[in-house]
Amino acid sequence: MVTAPVLHGSTGTEAATGSGTGPEPGRAGNRPEPVRQIAAQYWQRWRLPFAVIAFILIGGIAIAFIIRLATPLRPNSYLDPASSLPDGSHALTDVLAERGFAVVSTYSPAAALSEVGYRPGSVAGRPPRLAPATLVITSPYLLTGRQRARLARANADLFIVEPGPAALSALAPEVLVQRKPVIGYGRLLPPRCDLADAVLSGSANAGGYTYRAPQRAARCYRVAGYGSLIRYRAAGRTITIMGAGTAMMNVEFGANGNAALVLNLLSAHRRVVWLTPEPRVAPRDGIPSHVTRQGGPALIPWAAWLMIIQLGIAVALVAGWRARRMGPLITERLPVVVRASETVEGHGRLYQSRRARGRAAAALRGAMLARVLPALGLVKGAPQEAVTAAFAARSHRSWPEISKIVYGQAPATDTELVKLARSLDELEREVRSQ
Repeated sequence: MVTAPVLHGSTGTEAATGSGTGPEPGRAGNRPEPVRQIAAQYWQRWRLPFAVIAFILIGGIAIAFIIRLATPLRPNSYLDPASSLPDGSHALTDVLAERGFAVVSTYSPAAALSEVGYRPGSVAGRPPRLAPATLVITSPYLLTGRQRARLARANADLFIVEPGPAALSALAPEVLVQRKPVIGYGRLLPPRCDLADAVLSGSANAGGYTYRAPQRAARCYRVAGYGSLIRYRAAGRTITIMGAGTAMMNVEFGANGNAALVLNLLSAHRRVVWLTPEPRVAPRDGIPSHVTRQGGPALIPWAAWLMIIQLGIAVALVAGWRARRMGPLITERLPVVVRASETVEGHGRLYQSRRARGRAAAALRGAMLARVLPALGLVKGAPQEAVTAAFAARSHRSWPEISKIVYGQAPATDTELVKLARSLDELEREVRSQ
């Protein structure tokens, strides 16, 4: 016999036997659940997962914010092409890239030399066939004497920013430091020279170091008679020395004639190799020796520890969520035995609460076919025409009526679902009685 799910207006006995008159239109049971009650059920089910997800997201955002504030992009952000901080040079390199220049950022002398090669006749052998380039060296005081000596043999024009006596002795030995940048660093100065690149740019933020240079050199932006911008030719290449990097910084690049000055000075070659040395950790540089002897966890940056802490919290939360209980799993016997009729009634009420009339109708039709098809000599999955013809041969119903009962559309109301259950029950009785 076909069993119909429990519907509004029908009792458990009616659902099991297929009898009953169906729901009445005005009954309160036909009213949908209040929206507030449904929302409360969803909130009770999903509030814990939502809380865990929100906690992880807020923790990740907070840690990322702390990392961004606590650590710079690189150890040395001064005139770094990748740095958008006020003392970086990201604005300058962006403008160079827009004008078709190829800017190659490097952070070690070895990488810079691999991009430009060595000059002919050096101990390194023949230089590779590379396009002419300008090698920009910022913070030369961070380089060792050996690194400066190797950079002096670079197969490129040199553009040195704020070199001191040690850097000049290796990279530009014809130039000497006249005055260190005690006062007047980055002050606005007129060109006062015949160098076309400086004259066309006008006044710019210069100053800083001032230098004594050979007579053939251009000495611009003078302070007390000595130039803070030096340019001259030596050994077949152009060497440019800037006593202050203010004009190249993001914060001052767009002011006065700074942009025009730097772009004019770097316009000789379409390829610019930019070296931003990173600080050395060595006792001879004034850093305490105990810093260099630290190892193991002391070398892990604080940002990495923050990420490890975040992952640990996430793992603990997932473990607590999946564990659900403390201690080993145990088996428990059911406190009561649920009868089959109660199971059917509960199943029907689940269909009723979700208004799943289509699923209920499909279950009823599938169960009836599973019982009747073997009696008709048909297998499961037989064509619809063959099944309908077999039913019509053993029933007084017409072909369209049987097709509508067995393969029709899903009922739209509870009344139609009850009617379908009764029709399936009667059709099964007719077929089995023949």
